[in-house]
Amino acid sequence: MVREVVFAVPGELATPTGGYVYDRRIIEGLAALGWRTAVVNLGDGFPFPATDTRAAAGARLAALPIGPPIVVDGLAFGVLPDAAEALRASHALVALVHHPLALESGLSATASAALRASECTALGCARHVITTSPATARLLAADYDVPSDRLSVVEPGTERGATRLRRSESAIALLSVGAVVPRKGYDVLVAALAKLKHLPWRLVIAGDGERSPETFRRLVADIATLGLTDRITLAGTVTAVQLASLYAAADLFVLPSRFEGYGMAYAEAIAHGVPVVGTNAGAIPDTIPSAAGVLVPPDNAEVLAATLQRLIEDLAERERLAAGARASAFPSWSGQAALFARVLAGIQ
Repeated sequence: MVREVVFAVPGELATPTGGYVYDRRIIEGLAALGWRTAVVNLGDGFPFPATDTRAAAGARLAALPIGPPIVVDGLAFGVLPDAAEALRASHALVALVHHPLALESGLSATASAALRASECTALGCARHVITTSPATARLLAADYDVPSDRLSVVEPGTERGATRLRRSESAIALLSVGAVVPRKGYDVLVAALAKLKHLPWRLVIAGDGERSPETFRRLVADIATLGLTDRITLAGTVTAVQLASLYAAADLFVLPSRFEGYGMAYAEAIAHGVPVVGTNAGAIPDTIPSAAGVLVPPDNAEVLAATLQRLIEDLAERERLAAGARASAFPSWSGQAALFARVLAGIQ
């Protein structure tokens, strides 16, 4: 019997962010396992869609056939409670939560509360909820009242990349990967690096600068004001080949995110043998093995600067963490697609 599944995603599936990469790789993996997969575009602007976009998304979901599970990416699902309520009895709705919408950085208290209420209502209508880390699963169970028997964890897969021994004798190559949005903490990173002008380092930030134009403008202004324009490169969106080259050239990966539902960029860096500096927010501690990285508090430029100074100056410590990265193991995408398939197959 051929299994079928529909994925409903906000905007283009080719969007270069971790959540969309996850969706694409799971869809590809399910297809390789013999599943018949279909993708429905719910429109742009989520999680703050225009009124007509929200209505059109609900109509597209309502038009889907009854029977196959419908996996709705959480970026849209959390703000479609009315559509979820209308379809809960007839369709097998599966919410795919990368991270709760209310925990996005930069939101007002009012906006955060509204998103939390909306997502909580929508999740209550889901036949099943799949999330990408044990930490997020615990959060959904505790704060969003998702019953444990309707909750599954399917972490992202990670491909082992080419590794090299890192013995930089000139400027230490720092790398950050992720869209330029408030949650990634690039403002904290730039503030920390401004304290380390006396040390030899260069930073490349690879990530979409159009997701939050105001955040990007502030980042450019901060870099200029702090006199770091000649030491920080904003590479924008890069191809997979370009990203692999950046990982291969990096001595240290650093991303002081304020929250992550998993943190695929950390895992990718480690899979390339690059030691990492992250924060102890969200699922990041679960993603970064202690042998491969160092965690600092979010929103603390002082501690981040001290940690970076220690690692920039201490080659032996960087090599120890790089060895830990090379020894770390992560699940494969094919294995995670198989796990995703088992979860779908068990949904009644």
